[in-house]
Amino acid sequence: MSDEETRPQPDCQGEKAAPDLLGDWRRTDMCGELNARDAGRSVTLMGWVWSLRDLGKLLFFEMRDRTGVIQVTLRADEQPELFARVKQWRAEFVVAVRGAVRERSADTINPDMATGAVEIIPDEVKMLNYSDVPPISTSADEEIDERLRLRYRYLDLRSPRMQKNLWVRHRLCQSLRSFLNEEDFWEIETPYLTRSTPEGARDYLVPTRLGPDRFYALPQSPQLFKQLLMLSGYDKYYQLVRCFRDEDLRADRQPEFTQLDIEMSFVGEEEIYSLVERMFQRVFREVIGVEIELPFERMTYEEALDWYGTDKPDLRYAMQLVDLSRQVAESEFRIFSRTVDSGGVVKGFVVPRGADASRSDIDAWEQRAREYGAAGLLWIAWDGNPLSGLDAVRSPISAHLEPSEVREIASACGADAGDLLLLVAGERREVNRVLGLMRVDVADQLNLVSGEDSWEFLWVVQPPLFELEEGSYTSVHHPFTAPLAEDEHKLERDPLSVRSRQYDLVLNGVELASGSIRNHRSDIQQTIFDILDISPQEQQEKFGFLLEAFSYGAPPHGGIAPGLDRIAMLLAGEDTIRDVIAFPKASAGRELMTGAPAEVRAEQLKQLALRVDRDNQ
Repeated sequence: MSDEETRPQPDCQGEKAAPDLLGDWRRTDMCGELNARDAGRSVTLMGWVWSLRDLGKLLFFEMRDRTGVIQVTLRADEQPELFARVKQWRAEFVVAVRGAVRERSADTINPDMATGAVEIIPDEVKMLNYSDVPPISTSADEEIDERLRLRYRYLDLRSPRMQKNLWVRHRLCQSLRSFLNEEDFWEIETPYLTRSTPEGARDYLVPTRLGPDRFYALPQSPQLFKQLLMLSGYDKYYQLVRCFRDEDLRADRQPEFTQLDIEMSFVGEEEIYSLVERMFQRVFREVIGVEIELPFERMTYEEALDWYGTDKPDLRYAMQLVDLSRQVAESEFRIFSRTVDSGGVVKGFVVPRGADASRSDIDAWEQRAREYGAAGLLWIAWDGNPLSGLDAVRSPISAHLEPSEVREIASACGADAGDLLLLVAGERREVNRVLGLMRVDVADQLNLVSGEDSWEFLWVVQPPLFELEEGSYTSVHHPFTAPLAEDEHKLERDPLSVRSRQYDLVLNGVELASGSIRNHRSDIQQTIFDILDISPQEQQEKFGFLLEAFSYGAPPHGGIAPGLDRIAMLLAGEDTIRDVIAFPKASAGRELMTGAPAEVRAEQLKQLALRVDRDNQ
């Protein structure tokens, strides 16, 4: 006998299997929405069996849909026929139940379930479809290897965790659209098939039968189209848009991702800051019930690097970097004095109550600093009053420090008794970078974050317009970002000193959004193209339509693009955007469920005049 013949079959009406197994059954309620106010009502529920407990004469099964779980209770002596049928069911069978909602007795209420005060006493049950034994559990309590979760994503999406996460994402999208609609924005779609333009990452190219040497590119962002919409007079635009970048994946990156694209005309930075702050205040209130204080803190790009060693600092904990070069410039400890004499810096940060750190912890931090590129990591621990001099100090370099020097260091960095100072000496940018990474590591290890419900927003503004990469100028953001007006005169003679009108929004150390005021003058835009060594021919070939459009009355405009996946990740309390995307890619960019990317038929390649060079793969 085949497996198909031995499986429990769906309950059908009549002699033949009815095409509509539901018959006259129609769902009246959702499982997770019932409560004590529904007691006495007759309901029809449909969903999946989540768990089943057979206690001999008593049978419980939990039934689940996307709203939650409800308990169904059967007694063998009262419902023998239903009892016998349900005993054959297993987890993930698709079922329907008709019955009455009943309040549970006080001693059987389950406070951990939203529906834990009620249960269903069934009059009828129907098995709508069979399920094989699932290869992964849909329980909220089990940790499952992520590759298995992605391979069987359709099952993983049934878990309470994933259903909660996608509900958060849905509510986020609703809130964003509602807010922007009320602010008189128009939602306008832009093309997915466009041409390749420099955006800072590799494009996904799309071949076409229109020509063997012609390719579309999937957009890394709708940048040029949204600028053209401003030129066309649609002065408040937004779009929840899919974007594509062929780059290495990380916890907060996917090859395809969603961003909220916003562009406005006749605005400066302040109007955009105000809009975005009010928007996030609304989102946090509506989606997770948290009230965000306005306005958000601001700091310049250079201040962020100097104070926190990164352009996306996490402000939930202190440990600000302190420059101690002046205090140690004349130090007998030659590493300090020689570094300062050669133009370098000595900087550090205070770890609150860090003097209690074990020697193994400090050794591990020293090793990590070397891995990050530092020559070493030095430390000073204060077991007593920092202003009392060397008597309160423990340090591998204490023999080389004067009491007055120690007091000056303690005063400059604000150390208290029980604190630990971690120090790095070297070139300023490198010291900032290493200490910025160490600051995050130490905070994570010592659990210094001030709480799960702490939300520290920050605007990081005015980064450089250009940076050097292998001897050539490249855009820090993109080539359409405007320079600060007071720096325009330096564009041609000193490009690296030009600050941009870019602004990034950071939340708890995660970059949520990047935006800028755009170039709307063709002369400035062409100057930037020239600095980037984009030839006049290439300018016309790739951007001629934009430069031409600028000649027909381009308004001042700017915008921003918050990453929807990252916002949803933080709101849902997850560590990776994969857990707030329904069907994400694995770490290697592959889709484990469907097997994409996959080979295509030779006939398809021939139609596109393409040939696979397997020797060079």
